Amino acid sequence: MAAARAHLTDGAEGPGGGEAPRPFRQAVAALEAVRPRPEVRLGPLPAPRRLAPFAYALEASVEVDGEELADGRFVLLHDPDGQDAWRGTFRVVTLARAELEPEMAADPLLPEVTWSWLTGALQARAVAYAEPGGTVTRTSSYSFGELAGPAPREEIEIRASWTPREGPAGAVAGHLHAWCDLLCQCAGLPPESGEGAAVVPLPQRRGPQPL
Repeated sequence: MAAARAHLTDGAEGPGGGEAPRPFRQAVAALEAVRPRPEVRLGPLPAPRRLAPFAYALEASVEVDGEELADGRFVLLHDPDGQDAWRGTFRVVTLARAELEPEMAADPLLPEVTWSWLTGALQARAVAYAEPGGTVTRTSSYSFGELAGPAPREEIEIRASWTPREGPAGAVAGHLHAWCDLLCQCAGLPPESGEGAAVVPLPQRRGPQPL
């Protein structure tokens, strides 16, 4: 559990100097055991310090043929006493972002469709959750002078959080799998064979698409 200790909010101990609670340690162990599809790369990330007594964070990227198609971060928060806004003792906080074609970015239904990618991924993984919330942001970046490019850069960003329903600590692994599915969908990858997926058209990204 060295990694769990390394990515607590303030080091190896909790607020009172004691060891992290067993449910949190078990949840972190479950997250560390997750092996997503080959295109997804997971790695540890320093956890936020003020959101909860205990936290564990991961960063992820989706890469195909050496090109990064999407990236984001996944944070698991734990407060043994619970928080009113969470309605539970755990909270998942995530970020996912990817570049899009201008035509897709201009679609007025993009925010609603993108949010459905998240809920669809959670449903496809059959994980129980509550109190979901978040934002979908689309941005256009224009370059000038020496950095001028042929077209503006269009990007989508999904910030979302939700409360995993109380259950075995290992069940949190399903939430990470669902978020990885979302990240892959933002990147434009088709679902893996034999796995469930949200029934929503995939976004079109710039550049060649994987076969």
